[in-house]
Amino acid sequence: MAFITPDFTAAAVALAALSIVSLVALRGWRDWIQLKREELAAGHVAPPQDASVPNAGSRIEIADLKERLRKLEAIAAGVDL
Repeated sequence: MAFITPDFTAAAVALAALSIVSLVALRGWRDWIQLKREELAAGHVAPPQDASVPNAGSRIEIADLKERLRKLEAIAAGVDL
């Protein structure tokens, strides 16, 4: 069998490895989807965040608004910044 060369063997091994990795990834994906379906069916959902604790984005926006307000008050008072 003259067609079995090192290149052919490497290609066959790579194809087999890719197939195995793809099948394992597909199995994991299906299992994850099934888990999510079971969680939804059981009524388990992530607990809502506490409304009294703002997230980081909100804190940054609030700090920015406070800084703008401070500058506007300084302008209204005639203070040169």
